[in-house]
Amino acid sequence: MAAIQIKRVYDPATHDDGARFLVDRLWPRGVKKESLQIEQWLKEAAPSDALRHWFAHDPEKWNEFRRRYFAELDGKAGAWRPIAEAARRGNVTLLYSARDTTHNNAAALKEYVEKRLAAKGR
Repeated sequence: MAAIQIKRVYDPATHDDGARFLVDRLWPRGVKKESLQIEQWLKEAAPSDALRHWFAHDPEKWNEFRRRYFAELDGKAGAWRPIAEAARRGNVTLLYSARDTTHNNAAALKEYVEKRLAAKGR
């Protein structure tokens, strides 16, 4: 069964990564485009600038951030659909640059896409 995982952009790519998607709105600092080994940069799947600034990676805002982010994603299915399609074919890795490995947009996006896939019965 295919898995969706998350990984920091600074971690090396592995064979098990499958399709790799950058899901940050901004390109990560210090990373050369040719070295990232991604299928696609899904800027539109990232939180809006307003939501990103409001959240500021504050763990106390995590639940509200997820609620607001999921509402944004509900309105732009085309932004996250490449992830769902790739997950139907094999493993997927969502790449992010945040320091917090638990409270970040990739973790929330993973949760969102997995719920949508489960609801559709893959």
